[in-house]
Amino acid sequence: MGTPDFAVASLQTLLARADVEVVGVVTQPDRPKGRGQKLMPSPVKVVAQNNSLHILQPERLKSDNVIDELAALAPDLIVVAAFGQILPQRVLDIPPRGCINVHASLLPRYRGAAPIEWCLINGERLTGITTMMMDAGLDTGDMLVKREVPITDDMILPELYAALIDRSVDALNETIDRIVNGTLERTKQDDSQSNYAPMIKKDTGAIDWHHSARSIHNLVRGLCGRAFATIDDQTFKICRTRLVDNPIDPTVECECECGGVICADRRGLFIRTGDGSIEILELQAPGSKKMSAADYLKGHRLGR
Repeated sequence: MGTPDFAVASLQTLLARADVEVVGVVTQPDRPKGRGQKLMPSPVKVVAQNNSLHILQPERLKSDNVIDELAALAPDLIVVAAFGQILPQRVLDIPPRGCINVHASLLPRYRGAAPIEWCLINGERLTGITTMMMDAGLDTGDMLVKREVPITDDMILPELYAALIDRSVDALNETIDRIVNGTLERTKQDDSQSNYAPMIKKDTGAIDWHHSARSIHNLVRGLCGRAFATIDDQTFKICRTRLVDNPIDPTVECECECGGVICADRRGLFIRTGDGSIEILELQAPGSKKMSAADYLKGHRLGR
């Protein structure tokens, strides 16, 4: 059970094993995308179709017909990776070996829908993959296998996403190996160490220039094109930033308030923050495409 690119790696891992037969794939229904709003299959569905697998795309897993169809497949085990729906108890009870989730955090930290984004937004230095036995709670089941992934200061969402996908393959393979050879161990989660990673909403990306440069930098790299802010009375998408050694450019006398343009020339685009300044490397103006700040400044003026 899975939907986005992250889940493709888990499906391909199972398909590559000689000791596993994939009896079916469950993914989200086709959704409209692009300017033409054409119905498009999920990445997992594309892989399933290419491998002639049985595919289910229920709007709701709680439907009696869907549960009956799942039960008819008689799976020994269900593997879930970024599926997008909560599994009801009747589904959890179907496979005799249970349901395993491939979760993109080091549980019990960052339970929820967007652990990768929130690790970056919160400035974490370490994350990873946890496989877990699913229960009726939200990412609360017993932990099975963990793989760590370090986070560098300038790592952005696609880079962390790719690193976690690689580690998810290792974690899932070891989990299946332990199931097959009877050495699987379960570790209960410490709820007191948990926190929640909710879905990313539009207003999550709103930059407050009064915040520190580092917190703004973390927000931008965690949302990668979904962060936005006002500069000179225009709303820009802020796609990439850089922390600067000198909080304020010492060559420029600037008394501007937070969000004001300190410098916008060949030296770069620097914006005042709550504790100094931050450099904008990539941005997207209204009705335009994403471009480097240097290219934008060749044809536009920012600042007084």
